[in-house]
Amino acid sequence: MKEDKAVELLCPAGEYESLKYALAFGADAVYIAGKQFGMRTSSKNFDEETMKKAVAEAHSLGKRVYVTCNTVPKSKEIDKMPEYLEFLESIGADALIIADLGVLSLAKKYAPNTDIHISTQAGIVNYESAHMFYDLGAKRVVLARELSFDDIADLRAKIPKELEIEAFVHGAMCVSFSGRCLISYYMTGRDANRGDCAQPCRWKYRLYEENREGQYFPVEQDDSGTFLYNSRDMCMIDYIPELIKSGINSLKIEGRAKSSYYSAVTANAYRHAIDDYLRDKENYNLSPWIKEELNKISHREYSTGFYLGGEPGQVLENGGYIRNYTVVAISEDSQNGVVDIIQKNKFCVGDELDVLPPGGIPFIVKVKSLTNEYGESVDSAPHAMEKLKLDCGRDIPAGSLLRMKI
Repeated sequence: MKEDKAVELLCPAGEYESLKYALAFGADAVYIAGKQFGMRTSSKNFDEETMKKAVAEAHSLGKRVYVTCNTVPKSKEIDKMPEYLEFLESIGADALIIADLGVLSLAKKYAPNTDIHISTQAGIVNYESAHMFYDLGAKRVVLARELSFDDIADLRAKIPKELEIEAFVHGAMCVSFSGRCLISYYMTGRDANRGDCAQPCRWKYRLYEENREGQYFPVEQDDSGTFLYNSRDMCMIDYIPELIKSGINSLKIEGRAKSSYYSAVTANAYRHAIDDYLRDKENYNLSPWIKEELNKISHREYSTGFYLGGEPGQVLENGGYIRNYTVVAISEDSQNGVVDIIQKNKFCVGDELDVLPPGGIPFIVKVKSLTNEYGESVDSAPHAMEKLKLDCGRDIPAGSLLRMKI
């Protein structure tokens, strides 16, 4: 297949700040959810006013907003769908991400001018399924995560060229096929298929014999127990050429429940990798700093998912994240090497800070001095949201993230 120069970078936005950072740091499009019908109730998500604002801001930058309507709603819930779909069309949402056939039918009736993207929840793994959704009006299908490069290329070759393919390339993976899971509902009453997953797949498990009260038996010979279903995170930054050559139109990052910092770093890293490849395909090599950036966000052990064949495996040693960096400040303005900042976490004079400018390459600065809003020299910045002047001998663009290694 001929490669598309306009391959899209699609980033998550669980709330308005994340949307702003994703757009500023390189996303072509973002996907968001309202207060209902989205698969991440743990996110702040968007009420009607912030959703209007989000769509307007993205469009002012020439970028797009897709809205998730990909839960599996029950009959009493779906009664609310027509009004919601009409609202989404009225504010100019660029596409609706849909899993349920009933919702698809309603979308065609109540939002006829809004594109339809079929969610990964639909579990599309073959060209016949993709073609069926195309015949039903879909502009794009979001593939199940269980496909290899060869599978995707084969599917791409057998579907209409007008039908776009979207695929996840980074972020958390679900232990169940295409995110279809009942473990949470069974164990906690929280339905993953309606956006309320409690993630029991990440819990620590041991055996317990009913007649030996309080006596636990590790599944493995390890003092920390075992994590039976704890999937690794996906990271495909090393495979940008292969992703584009396989015919994927939109490279999607998972993470609507994650921080605005995560949205910014992942958007920036994948933006640079994509642009570097499209600029010079013959001589492309992934810049080491790009890969290193993805180790500066909170993540589980990385894998390549199913792309290279086989199963990505589980993290058996722990259920937590690897966290090596924390954001300590955001720059607002700078002049002559003195930066106006808003403090996020404590740091001190003499510390080295790792700066990530919007759309730029990270660099290191050293804190020479700090001055509070009263003009007083201080040795540290211990108060969250405090405004300070930071002398580091170098201007830092507004909106840059200042980080420190933990």
